[in-house]
Amino acid sequence: MHPQDTTRDFETIALPHLDAAYNLARWLTRNDQDAEDLVQAAFVRAFRFFATFRGEDARSWVLTIVRNTHFTQLRDNWESRNSLPFDEELHADGAGLEQQSPEGALLQRDTQAAVNHALERLPTAFREVVVLKDMNDFSYKEIAEIVGVPIGTVMSRLARGRKLLLAYLDGYAPGG
Repeated sequence: MHPQDTTRDFETIALPHLDAAYNLARWLTRNDQDAEDLVQAAFVRAFRFFATFRGEDARSWVLTIVRNTHFTQLRDNWESRNSLPFDEELHADGAGLEQQSPEGALLQRDTQAAVNHALERLPTAFREVVVLKDMNDFSYKEIAEIVGVPIGTVMSRLARGRKLLLAYLDGYAPGG
């Protein structure tokens, strides 16, 4: 295959999943800059090994590489910088906020902040399955492939992660 064909095929197959890759990387690293670095390293790795891609689900394939790259970097003592708090304004979906009352916008922002804080408190094993299922709408089977565990483990981690998330949010009263 010609290098230009490989590049074009990679761009067609992998790049549409860049946002999902960043979203997972952001929740794994808890830091915007580290997430960007992780996605860049993962996409370099994906391109290098693109010849091994056999046409399966490209989104799962890309996110598996993001996840594996993250844990490889951790294992190899990749130096993490201090985590920055999740920036609500940067990551909030601004759609429709102009039509809300100021009180409604603040309430939505407070709720997002509480959920994001609770998500960040989850252990990584639980956080990644909650993010993959509830924020990226992956199936249990896809998550099992990405994370490299049986479907039953995914279901267990998801249930435990959601239960912990609710416990962290217990007592949160919007606007209070």
